[in-house]
Amino acid sequence: MKALFRSNADTDRNQLQHRLIRQTASVLLTYPDDRLPDRLAGVRSLLDHVGGQPRRLLDSTVDALTGADPFTLQADYVDTFDLHRGATMYLTYWTDGDTRNRGTAMHAFAQTYRQAGAPAPATEAPDHLTVVLEFAATVDPAAGERLLREHRIALDILRGALNERASVYAPTVEAVCLTLPPVTDQDQRRAQRLAAAGPPAEAIGLQPFTLTVPPRRDGAGNPVQREGADDGRR
Repeated sequence: MKALFRSNADTDRNQLQHRLIRQTASVLLTYPDDRLPDRLAGVRSLLDHVGGQPRRLLDSTVDALTGADPFTLQADYVDTFDLHRGATMYLTYWTDGDTRNRGTAMHAFAQTYRQAGAPAPATEAPDHLTVVLEFAATVDPAAGERLLREHRIALDILRGALNERASVYAPTVEAVCLTLPPVTDQDQRRAQRLAAAGPPAEAIGLQPFTLTVPPRRDGAGNPVQREGADDGRR
């Protein structure tokens, strides 16, 4: 029984670590406004309870943000996350793109929040990584982890894009990925294909032409062109 109790204790400890890592990451990935110094002070308190590689990764981002010029940080944040498609933090972008399905996918995030007793965010899209991380850390860890696992490919694309830019935020996303199961080779290949080809897309506008009135046919069963119709010849 002692081994069982020890196993349960280890599981609880890991879950607490994951929640602390996700809460810290949510704060560090937020736009660096005037409240950044206060947020960093809170992050340092959280990191006192985080160990191992995640601690080192998160410390790297904290050190890069501490004391940096606010305007430089803000410009870099916008350039990184808003002006480069590959580094978007909207998790449904890579799975649903600019399609009708994306609205449904975002509604599923909001529905998950409501089912856990939390209102949908008023100032940010429900699929934004910072929102999902805060939800997973402070509201419903199990439901939050499910959302992160379901959109692991988007996280891997984001991690790759930030690493390519040598972004100060890359270690933080790496720490988040360490709270999830390792990716499979299949997931890795899919992430690489999506990053290269881009997200799904659809043409929104005219619907494809479909023939709803059966064509007239002659006695031999051949279609008969309707009077006045253009047969396409010039």
